[in-house]
Parts: sequence; structure tokens; C-alpha cells
Amino acid sequence: MRALIQRVSQASVTVEKQVISKIGKGLLILLGVGHGDGEEQAKFLAEKIANLRIFEDEQGKSNLSVLEVRGEAIVVSQFTLYADTRKGRRPSFIDAALPEAAEPLVHRFAELLNSHGVPTQTGQFGAHMEVEIHNDGPVTIWLEK
Repeated sequence: MRALIQRVSQASVTVEKQVISKIGKGLLILLGVGHGDGEEQAKFLAEKIANLRIFEDEQGKSNLSVLEVRGEAIVVSQFTLYADTRKGRRPSFIDAALPEAAEPLVHRFAELLNSHGVPTQTGQFGAHMEVEIHNDGPVTIWLEK
């Protein structure tokens, strides 16, 4: 499981001209599910992300988590995080889990993050989404389990 985390001042997800998710300060998480990923990976990443100290304290140091700043999160399924570009010019996505395996795990990850105390919304699995990101910093972190 791979997560690309962006600290945001605000973010939203639009599907067919309808805003389906919108947050202020918090995290936009692009989440990729690979073959063999399961509950263990989802639990690890949810706990890690909820407690990751990437928000600034009063001294400007990254000492605070999304929980401590009372931030929110949007989780967007992103199978393209498993792109393999080593051969040719067209990415291969054979390492990404099939939709029937990935979709429930993306939702489970969002539930777990929410259970840690981070109000969490999601994109729409399988839909063409417009994701608006106001990256704060910018701070972008890659996590993998």
C-alpha cells in the first residue's frame, strides 16, 4: 500500500461538476493498493499518518500531527501510484490491486483514519475526479507499507 500525503490549507474533490468532498486544513492522501495488501497495511498507514508530525508549532517546527491541529483528511484512491515505467513509454499498472480488492481496502483505510480521530472524507472510487489541492508548504510525503 502506498500513500502520497500532502499537507493542505484546503482541498476538494469534484465528480461530474459536483463537489463530493471538501476540507480546510489537513491532509490530502492519494492511496494506492497493491496485490497482497490488506488490513495490516491499512492499519499501519492509518496510525502512521494520524500521528505524523508534519504541521508547524508556534516556533515554526514540524512538531504537530493532523490530530493536534484538529485537521481533516480526504482519501483519494490512486492506482497510478503503482505505475511501472521501466519499459517503454506507456506505464504498466499490473502491480496495482484489481478494483474489487482495492475498493474495500481504500474505504477501510478511511474508516481506520477516522477511528484515530481524523475526520475523513473520500473521493469516489473509479470515477474521473477533479482534485483541487492547496498544498501548504509545500509538504508532500511518500509512505509505503
